[in-house]
Amino acid sequence: MSPFTGSAAPTPHWEHLRVEREDGVATVTLARPEKLNALTFGAYADLRDLLAKLSRERSVRALVLAGEGRGFCSGGDVDEIIGATLALDTAQLLDFNRMTGQVVRAVRECPFPVIAALHGVAAGAGAVLALAADFRVADPTTRFAFLFTRVGLSGGDMGAAYLLPRVVGLGHATRLLMLGDTVHAPEAERIGLISELTEPGEADRTARALARRLADGPALAHAQTKALLTAELDMPLAAAVELDAATQALLMNGEDYAEFHAAFTAKRPPKWRGR
Repeated sequence: MSPFTGSAAPTPHWEHLRVEREDGVATVTLARPEKLNALTFGAYADLRDLLAKLSRERSVRALVLAGEGRGFCSGGDVDEIIGATLALDTAQLLDFNRMTGQVVRAVRECPFPVIAALHGVAAGAGAVLALAADFRVADPTTRFAFLFTRVGLSGGDMGAAYLLPRVVGLGHATRLLMLGDTVHAPEAERIGLISELTEPGEADRTARALARRLADGPALAHAQTKALLTAELDMPLAAAVELDAATQALLMNGEDYAEFHAAFTAKRPPKWRGR
């Protein structure tokens, strides 16, 4: 059990995050704008615990991850994390680094799509959080920087060396993780790091509209598609198509599949239930 704790659970209030819900869409905002939403031990733990809680509840069908103020997230707080970790022993450091990885796993493994709404800086751990999302909706001010080597650490932090090559290719990932250079929105879009580039100041609105579209759709189909995208990253083709076949057989027994046929026959929109 990780010794790093966030807000007491169960709780309606998350100390390090602002959480809003509306008809199947959750919006989670990193709310420390005076520090460019720099992450603390408690913020990591809250993200880990909140995603687990929402996954268990099964009431959320899409989630927007946003940052308040001038940027999305500047990474780990220099004083409250980098300074504090200098006083930890190896076992404590392993606990901490495992916890940060648990946050990324929670983003990848939760049964609903996660949309990162990006503006300004997404640096260090903030860049990896955005990378872990299913969609990255960004305005032109967005800039990514995987800064880990700049502080004397491995660029493969929090699963970055696993995820980034699969998003942008090994060549770009090597450059970004090894050098820690800043990547501005036009280049990020060109190499596939951004899913959608919006007009200035429109990332939050566009991300919420995408979340609404996803939440109004067939939630179980979205959940299984996300699960397959993650699971099949390292599978041989034979295993992948077998998993696809088993998943489709399961969904073909579902209510949404039958509802599509009924709606098509009746010439009306489907009423998806996520079952």
